[in-house]
This record gives sequence, C-alpha cells and structure tokens, in this order.
Amino acid sequence: MYKELRVRILSWGIVVSAVLIVVVPSFAAADDSDLSGIWRNYGGPAIGGGLRSLWPAEAPDTEEGRRRIAEFNALVEGTGMTAGAFCVGSGMPGALLSSGGYPMEIIQRPEQITIIYELHNETRRIYLPESEVEINESDLWPTRNGYSRGRWEGDTLIVETTHLKSGVDQRSPHSEQAIIIERYYLDGEDGSGRRLLTAEVTVVDPVFYSEPVTLEKNWVAADPDVRMMLYECNEPTWEDYLQERHEALLIQ
Repeated sequence: MYKELRVRILSWGIVVSAVLIVVVPSFAAADDSDLSGIWRNYGGPAIGGGLRSLWPAEAPDTEEGRRRIAEFNALVEGTGMTAGAFCVGSGMPGALLSSGGYPMEIIQRPEQITIIYELHNETRRIYLPESEVEINESDLWPTRNGYSRGRWEGDTLIVETTHLKSGVDQRSPHSEQAIIIERYYLDGEDGSGRRLLTAEVTVVDPVFYSEPVTLEKNWVAADPDVRMMLYECNEPTWEDYLQERHEALLIQ
C-alpha cells in the first residue's frame, strides 16, 4: 500500500514543497505477533508419548449427530481401520487438536499464513485480506481441511474455516455444515524462555451439536535446531510392492 505524504522542508532558509512516497505495510499484525516457526504440543492429555485429541468426551451431540456416528462405527467395527491407516490426513479440526503429538510449522506472510502439520504433511493456507487471490465462493468445494480466511484483531489472529467435508471419521466428528473459528495469540513464555502459542477453537455445527463446542490448544516454540521431518505414509507400501516384485522375478 502506498500513500502520498506532502511535507514542507526548510533548506538554507528557503521553504520548498516536496512529495514523498511512503510505503505503508499492509500487514496488520505487530512485530511481536509473528507466529512463524516450528511449534510443539504443550500440555494436554498424553497417551503413549503422544497427544490425544482434546475433543470433549461428552460433547453436546444432537440425535442426528449420534445417528451418523453410530452408522460409521458400525461400518468399521471389528476392522481396526481408520482414515490414517489409509494415509488419509486428519482434516480439520483433528489436525489442529492432536496431530498425533507431531509438531507444526507456521510460515507467515502479509497476504497468507501457511500451517504445515508434520503428520501426513497436511497443509493449510489461511488467506488474509491482503491476499491477491480472488476466490469466488461458487468455485470452492468441500475438503477435509476446508477453506480458511483470516484477519488480525490487534495481536490476535482470527481464522474462520468453512467448506468442510463431513468428518465423521475423526475423533472430533462434524458435518459438512460445520464452521471452525480459531483465535491465535502469543501467550508469554515457559520456564525456559520459549514462546507459548494459544489457540481458542470453536466448532459450530447445528447438525452434530446442540451448541458450539469450544476448547483451547497450546504450543511451545521448538528449539532452534529442531526441523520438520518428511512424513511419507505411502512409501513403505510402495517399497513392499517393489520387494514382492523383485522376489517374484527371482523365482521365475
């Protein structure tokens, strides 16, 4: 964003007029609200060294929500199969709430914030008002992570996610009508001086829940030498196939 700024300059006793072109950053967040970096789960209920979903055990389910969940459970009962077993990512809000205890990385730009969850390499793009991407609502289609738009209110990032696929196979099940609202803000430091990040998450879904479901997720900044790893879920299957083909050719 550019602004013209007209000033009067006193030079050697002579007053002259000048026009300065000042670049005014359109990034609404202050410097101390830079969320960039790698973040690890902080606190919360742990299971097997990881972090389970923070979804409440007794959510305010509607009758329709309970029916859909029971229908899905009957479909997979006894198989031990989950979406993750087929290398399908958690989707929202599951990726945000647990990610199996894996870290996430935030890449922050004035027009877009990108969140990468190490589990399944799930990627979210949060489009800010400064984005040059023109989105026509009619061109959007439901996905597991949905479509996210964000804005800054002071030092707090507000994100609204819509256009979600039905997520009945998640620990945080929801319908295709769900809307997820996140409020991210830096929340001080831990005892070692590492930054803390908090997200207040609200899921609104009239099909599955009689009232909004609200919870809180916390992260701590990873140490400087920590990096994200590649999570390639399908690779072992491909390698097993090649080994089987190799052994079959040796037999011939």
